[in-house]
Amino acid sequence: MTTELTLTTDSRQDGTVSLIASGEIDLSNVGTFCSALAEATKNGTATVDLREVDYLDSGGINVLFTYADRIRIRANPLLRPVLDVSGLAELVDVE
Repeated sequence: MTTELTLTTDSRQDGTVSLIASGEIDLSNVGTFCSALAEATKNGTATVDLREVDYLDSGGINVLFTYADRIRIRANPLLRPVLDVSGLAELVDVE
């Protein structure tokens, strides 16, 4: 069973790209998240907005590590400990 995850991409005229996620990121939908992140970063840096994500498993963390040199993260405060413990917050600008 796939966990509910909604992904929206916002591209502004100045070239800024945001990938906005809501729901949960886990093994059932991490492939979809990875594909969306690949698309969002294909021309440069993107902001990954996780403020509406309630759960992020190790698969989602691994995807974020893969793109660490091309992303900024806006995180739900509940996710901040996971980003800190994983070491991702040391590599990526997290707000």
